[in-house]
Amino acid sequence: MRKYHIMIASLILLCDRITKWLVAQKITLHDSVDVIPGMFRLTHVQNQGAAFGLFAESSFEWKVGMLVLFSLAALAVVSALLWKNGNALNATAIALSLVFGGALGNLWDRVTSGRVIDFLDFYVGSHHWPAFNIADSAIVVGALLLLSEIFLAPQEEKQEEKVVSQ
Repeated sequence: MRKYHIMIASLILLCDRITKWLVAQKITLHDSVDVIPGMFRLTHVQNQGAAFGLFAESSFEWKVGMLVLFSLAALAVVSALLWKNGNALNATAIALSLVFGGALGNLWDRVTSGRVIDFLDFYVGSHHWPAFNIADSAIVVGALLLLSEIFLAPQEEKQEEKVVSQ
């Protein structure tokens, strides 16, 4: 089953690398291309901070190094959890594979250039979500899937116990 985990993470990394390369090649930094006017555009921005621009304005000279170390630590934890769940292809393993691929994608950018290319730009009127990328999306979807496993699995077990006891 581990080959599927590697395939999922690799697919996320590949999609992330290709889309970031295309944006860097086709859209000038800080320019935008409307996809759905008034709601969604592709905007080439470079994020020197963490997810969704957190700490981007920080002048801390070791910021990139700390973000790289944090990413490496997260990858180590996710790797250990994936190894532990290596014999299954369930929601938890898929979620961890998504997080792993996304973390690798953003780590690649931080190591090679000290910043991450973001380009998915959603907004409605003056309400604007920070730009993000495929790697960020995979991390968020993976985290939400893990949270749903944590909060919904006990409910399912309780339902199964009620059925068995009746």
